[in-house]
Amino acid sequence: MGAVAATVAIAWPMSLAPASAITGARAPSGLAYSSASSHSVQRQPARGSCHAVGVGLYSRPDPRCTPGTVNPAVTQATIGSTICRSGWTATVRPPVSITEPEKLASMAAYGLRGSPSAYEYDHLVPLELGGATNDPRNLWPEPDYATRSGFYRNPKDRLENSLKRMVCRAAMTLAHAQRLIAANWAAPSGG
Repeated sequence: MGAVAATVAIAWPMSLAPASAITGARAPSGLAYSSASSHSVQRQPARGSCHAVGVGLYSRPDPRCTPGTVNPAVTQATIGSTICRSGWTATVRPPVSITEPEKLASMAAYGLRGSPSAYEYDHLVPLELGGATNDPRNLWPEPDYATRSGFYRNPKDRLENSLKRMVCRAAMTLAHAQRLIAANWAAPSGG
């Protein structure tokens, strides 16, 4: 995981890096813990500095800009009172008044033009798996896949729900699910 820390240092000038990027605190998954507040707009990477990997349904965020980070309040020991409790994510999700300006700045970082409604400001490690709530290292403008009938749930959403069910049934550890989703969720083996 040392390579991830090095890319974070390159992608984030130390003066702008969240505290956890500086301290290097790591979860059992190997991902950095986040200390970013859900109550204030977070700085995003520089305009044009991030580039999505792939295109279409299986595009992924730039791992230098969006390597994934996790919420320190969600651990294997706390999943019963956090992610496995119905409605918990609504209690930690930042308000649109915070995420909308972040989404626009993140779109600029990824060099994306067009309507913000064409993108979902998505958590790489989802809240349902203990992802950091408002850390720019865990959020990116994921293309939205609208159809004539409206919003299309992309394949990552289905995988997130399956992994959460497995974690809550004790069929998989939280750390393993976080690693799978952050490493390369689109790969057939998850990594």
